[in-house]
Amino acid sequence: MTPHPPLEGITLVIPCYNEATRLDVGAFLDFTRAYPALRLLLVDDGSTDGTAAVLESLWSHSPESFEVLRLPRNRGKAEAVRLGIRAALRDLPRYVGFWDADLATPLEALLDFYRVLEERPWIELAVGSRVQLLGRDIARHRSRHYLGRVFATITSLVLDLRVYDTQCGAKIFRVTEDTAELFREPFRARWIFDVELFARLVRLRRTAGRPPVERIVYEVALASWRDVAGSRLRKRDFLTAVLDLARIYRWLRLAHVPAAPLAASTGSEDGAGGIRD
Repeated sequence: MTPHPPLEGITLVIPCYNEATRLDVGAFLDFTRAYPALRLLLVDDGSTDGTAAVLESLWSHSPESFEVLRLPRNRGKAEAVRLGIRAALRDLPRYVGFWDADLATPLEALLDFYRVLEERPWIELAVGSRVQLLGRDIARHRSRHYLGRVFATITSLVLDLRVYDTQCGAKIFRVTEDTAELFREPFRARWIFDVELFARLVRLRRTAGRPPVERIVYEVALASWRDVAGSRLRKRDFLTAVLDLARIYRWLRLAHVPAAPLAASTGSEDGAGGIRD
């Protein structure tokens, strides 16, 4: 029987906005007890409910496993993730990443991500992929699944990258000289900041003349994933995502010039978390 990895050297950023009634405190505590080397950085994105108290209770139960970063006002998920990653990097972890607070991707999946990074030293980014294979428990609303496949196809064309799922909220980076640069500037494509993150990685490697992204990214096919009640996707959000895709496409086409921030987006900053199809 393969022993469980220790999850040493990982700091996982958990962005939280008004999660007081949805946060599975027991799941977080149980997992950190089983894997005490794991560090969880909980980012309170200006919540207006009791989220701050819930996060502080997790910290008080296990300060060696949890840290809380409180933002004075709601900045949106993209900025909460970015600021969380930047804070996490100060402690020089080997791996850093982010995970959805609703645990749509179970924490147990982190073991698979860790094995990928430990066994494949050339991989710099492991991302969750919600592939509906036989023997897997991927529970998605049918309409969101098909809408997501359309979006993923367009995204692959924009990035010129055969990526199946950019929008899964589980991603782990091997900390390299590039990691801080990827999170240096605020994301402009707030609703699809994951796509912009891929675009930044593509452009960074292209302008530096390094091997393409396909060689350093690994999609981890998830064993289970579930839609969680409370997530929202409105028609105008999809329109915003399409406009942001157009901006990202143009930005990537200019990869021969020095990198510059994307043009400002009209995306919302209400903390809904971006498109999670």
